[in-house]
Amino acid sequence: MSLLAYITWDVSPIIAEIGPLTLRWYGLLFMSGFVVGTFVLSHIYKSERVSPRWVDVITLYMLAGTIIGARLGHCLFYDPKHYLANPIEILKIWEGGLASHGATIGILLACWFFARNNKFDYLWVLDRIVIVVAIGGALIRMGNLMNSEIVGQPTDKPWAFVFPRDTEHLEPARPGQTLPAGALYVERKVQADGKVGIQTFGADHTPTSATEVAVPRHPTQLYESVFCIVLLLLLYALWNRTKERTPRGLLFGLFVVILFTQRFLGEFLKEDQGGWDRTMMDVTHLNLGQLLSIPLILVGIWVLWRAGKDPRNPYGYAPRDLGQEEETKPVARVR
Repeated sequence: MSLLAYITWDVSPIIAEIGPLTLRWYGLLFMSGFVVGTFVLSHIYKSERVSPRWVDVITLYMLAGTIIGARLGHCLFYDPKHYLANPIEILKIWEGGLASHGATIGILLACWFFARNNKFDYLWVLDRIVIVVAIGGALIRMGNLMNSEIVGQPTDKPWAFVFPRDTEHLEPARPGQTLPAGALYVERKVQADGKVGIQTFGADHTPTSATEVAVPRHPTQLYESVFCIVLLLLLYALWNRTKERTPRGLLFGLFVVILFTQRFLGEFLKEDQGGWDRTMMDVTHLNLGQLLSIPLILVGIWVLWRAGKDPRNPYGYAPRDLGQEEETKPVARVR
C-alpha cells in the first residue's frame, strides 16, 4: 500500500482575515497570473521591438475580459435558470463561480478590441498572449486546488488526493463498511461564527447518521496545472526560435487545439459540476466542458491550417515603436 494514497488535502482556502477583508489563495493566485504575465509579455514585446508600454494597456483589456467572461460563462453555461431569475447575483463574484470557457471567449473579445483600437494585427496579439494565458491557467488551477474544488473521480492510484473540504462530493457513510485506503470519515460542524466547518476521523471512528466519507480522488487541478506549464514551455520555445517571423496564427492555433483537447479528455476524470453539466451528461454522455471544447478545437485546427499562408501578411504586424533608448542599453567604458 503506497503512502501516497494517504495524501489528505485539508488546506484552508483562506490565507488571512483582516477585519472585513478576507485574503484567499484563489484570489492571490488569480492575480499572480497577471503580475507574472506582464513581465513575460514585456520581454516578448521588447524582443520584437514593440514598446512594453503596450503591455499595461493590453493587461487592462485582459483583466476585464477574463473576469467578465469567466463570470458570465459560469452563470450562463452552468446555471442559467438560477441567474436569469436572479440577475443581481451575477455581480456577486466574491461568492465564487468562474468558467474557463467563458474566460476564453472574454479574452478573445478583449484582444480583438485591443487590436482594433491600437492598430495591432489580431492574430499577432493572440499568438503572444497565449503564452501568458498558459501561465495564468497553471496558477488558476492551483487556486482551484487550494479551494478543494473541481475534483476528480474516485481512484485507487497512488497519487490520489483526499478532499474532505469538498463537501459537495462526500459520500454517505454505511454501517460496517471498510474504508478505501486513505479515505476519511467527515462530519460537518456549525462553528461559533455560524459557518459550517468539518472534522475528520480515521477508519477507527464509529460513524453516525451524519457521518460522510471523503475517498481518494484524481487531483485533476494538478493535472491541468502541470499541463499548462508544459504547454507554456512549448509555446515559448516555438516563439523564441522565430520571434517576429513566427507564422501568423501558429501559436494561437496550437494553444487552442492542445489545451482544449486536454480539457475534453481530462473531463472524463472529473466529477460533474451539477446544473447544466449534469443535464448534458444525461442527454449526450458528454459534460458541458467537453461540448464547449469541441468548437474551440475546430477553430484551432482551422487557424493552424491557415497559419502563415497569407502571402500579404505571413507574420502579422504590430507597432515597432520601441524607443532606441529602451532597445539598447549604453555600455560603460572601462578605463
